[in-house]
Amino acid sequence: QVQLAESGGGLVQAGDSLRLSCAASGGTAGTYFLGWFRQAPGKEREFAAGIFRATGRTYYGDSVKGRFTISRDNAKNTLYLQMNNLKPEDTAVYYCAAQSRYGEYSERSSYAYWGQGTQVTVST
Repeated sequence: QVQLAESGGGLVQAGDSLRLSCAASGGTAGTYFLGWFRQAPGKEREFAAGIFRATGRTYYGDSVKGRFTISRDNAKNTLYLQMNNLKPEDTAVYYCAAQSRYGEYSERSSYAYWGQGTQVTVST
């Protein structure tokens, strides 16, 4: 069983940067693809970024492309999300998630493991 724990959220101003971390434990060797999702109040949880654990190939949602960077450190079993030029519309709870087998990377149903989430609030 894989456990995921996010950290690094907080309150920042528009234009600031923030880096989220997600520490994985348990059967991490069985994880195939890692992702970051976010959920704003009253909205559906949406895909933000994803990365293949083995190759490092990355994918981004349109709303964060060019501002956010996903990376992973397999030796530390840690996933990161570097968020630059933050905007008020980036305010959300951010979740990391892991797939144990191939699935559509932008679909929540493809992910077997989820963290508890970390709040990011961007003020004007």
